[in-house]
Amino acid sequence: MGPPVTLVGRSLVAGTAEGRTVVLEEPLSFWGGVDPRTGLVIDGHHPQHGVSLAGSVLVLPAGRGSSSSSSVLAESIRAGTAPVAIVLSEPDPILALGAIVARELYGSVVPIVALDPAAFAVAAGARALRIDGGAVEPR
Repeated sequence: MGPPVTLVGRSLVAGTAEGRTVVLEEPLSFWGGVDPRTGLVIDGHHPQHGVSLAGSVLVLPAGRGSSSSSSVLAESIRAGTAPVAIVLSEPDPILALGAIVARELYGSVVPIVALDPAAFAVAAGARALRIDGGAVEPR
């Protein structure tokens, strides 16, 4: 086995976190798509309907839709049902805003990193990830 791989991306919200990955096949709107009380995907049309995001490193191609997603993410962070980190294939200012608001209001940090497509594919294949700023380490 070779040396550990470190993927380098763009840190949208700085922080450190580690956890098992939950990889979503399609973009997701937190507004109407995630229950902030439980952390479950509740969008009935999403392929991962019913999956829990709580405590995971969420690997998500992109956010989708409403600017209200930021408030749902912030509420999930407050409730302790949010992912511990989010890895995206493209920057999402709406999700970043939710994480920043939660950091400022509740003191809880959920780092968010955007990776290029090749690095995103590697992250999506990992069982767990460690995030430290813009560095993403598959585990």
